[in-house]
Amino acid sequence: MSKDDFNFDWLDRVDNETAQEWVYRALRFAVMSGQVQPGRALTIRGIAQMLDVSAMPVREALRRLTSEGALELKSNRRITVPDLTPAKLAELLELRIMLEVHAAERALPYVTDERLELLKELNEEQNQAFEGPDPQGIILGNQAFHRALYLAHPHPVTMPMIERVWLQLGPLHRLALANLEKHYVTDRHVEIMKAIETRNPFGLKAAIEADIRDGAGYMTQTELLERYTRDEAENLAMPGKAYMRQLAKTV
Repeated sequence: MSKDDFNFDWLDRVDNETAQEWVYRALRFAVMSGQVQPGRALTIRGIAQMLDVSAMPVREALRRLTSEGALELKSNRRITVPDLTPAKLAELLELRIMLEVHAAERALPYVTDERLELLKELNEEQNQAFEGPDPQGIILGNQAFHRALYLAHPHPVTMPMIERVWLQLGPLHRLALANLEKHYVTDRHVEIMKAIETRNPFGLKAAIEADIRDGAGYMTQTELLERYTRDEAENLAMPGKAYMRQLAKTV
């Protein structure tokens, strides 16, 4: 088993990056991009072997992700991706809408023509991922689009809060893609860019909320929340499944 079993695109370890930062960044990426399924247990040994590091930086990375709500420490000392109840999922989605509508509205006055062109390029890249189909590309493309918009603000203080919500929702993103075509019938990113072009804050806020609800709002259905406990979840096309099986091995 090697890193080739997991998509580490743009995650190569950078110069002067500590082992602790590298492990944290890699695991955070795995959770946020939906490559770690709810209920899965992670082991220090499995992660250390996968990333070719010692146990110490893995422990610290897991501690940080647990404090951010991305992982959960069980009473038996096992670390897992938290299960999501319908009530918790609904709360996270409403929080995401509140934060991202605020971030978009604040960023709007700072979106230059160059930034708008970047948004168009990122949207086109995500469209190509849909045609792939490339599940990971869809998830990361959506995050890149929203991040590029919110970071237009010179002081994007809400961005860390938004990413923390993304972390907690990440494990279900791939399951949501299974039925996305039924629920995401309008390209809300186009609506977002149109609102930016016309400097329409009300249209922008409406498009941001619709984008989130269309893409993930239906996940509050109990059927989808139960899906990952059935064999059907194992049959979804998910890059990195072999990687997750390795991380889930017991010590």
